[in-house]
Amino acid sequence: MPEAGTGPVALRDLRLLRSELRLVLTRRRNLVMLAVLALATTLIGIAIEVSSADAEPGEGPPFLASITENGIFLAFTALVASLPVFLPLAVSVVAGESVAGEASTGTLRYLLVTPVDRTRLLVVKLLAIVVFGLVAALVVAATGVVVGALLFPVGPVPLLSGVTVPYATGLLRVAAVALYVAAMLATVAALGLFVSTLTEVPVAAMSATAITVVLAEILDAVPQLEPIHPWLFTHDWLAFGDLLRDPVRWDGVLHGLAVQGGWIAVLLALAWARLTSRDVTS
Repeated sequence: MPEAGTGPVALRDLRLLRSELRLVLTRRRNLVMLAVLALATTLIGIAIEVSSADAEPGEGPPFLASITENGIFLAFTALVASLPVFLPLAVSVVAGESVAGEASTGTLRYLLVTPVDRTRLLVVKLLAIVVFGLVAALVVAATGVVVGALLFPVGPVPLLSGVTVPYATGLLRVAAVALYVAAMLATVAALGLFVSTLTEVPVAAMSATAITVVLAEILDAVPQLEPIHPWLFTHDWLAFGDLLRDPVRWDGVLHGLAVQGGWIAVLLALAWARLTSRDVTS
């Protein structure tokens, strides 16, 4: 038997999530960031198309031939190019404002005096930021597929293992890679949410989140710190290359997902401890 009040509480949580998603996905600044990600992917495709026309055989970066022979590789290339900086930066902006923005405008105080549990509020905000990260990854991937099809030939997709799969199967691999990238960005979402509970200045939360991501990437590049590399949340970001093999190599992918899960659990716990013990006065 469900507990009394479970239905109304679940309905209230659903309405809160819907409201948060509407706020995140329709805010003009967030839409502009998605448009910039799509534009960046388009420019990558145009630059490769122009440069490949002037390049001598054997010249150019290693991925150039793959993209010019099959446009679907533009989606993978765009995700590789966007993941270190642009995608985390976009998620940092949304996450940094999640709590700090409402605290600075005073809306957080009024929200918390309504029957909204702070734990549920944190979960709802995290879910909304994660959804934005998913949308951002899908925008990059979808733009890469469309622009790649317009600028370059398409057809059966050669995987990294040497096996060639139908184009439709290649599109499924693109979707799988985008989902994996979104899972990696979920840690940035949790990080930004935690930092956002520490301040009432949204810009400070956004900056601190983005700087922490860059710091993790720098630490991951220092050979002397190799023992800690597997536990940095940025270490397995590019492990999605294993999804482009047949059969798929799951070790790196599963390790990356497990590390992200651990970081998210810790960061969400820290955010919960901060918000539940915080007096919201503004």
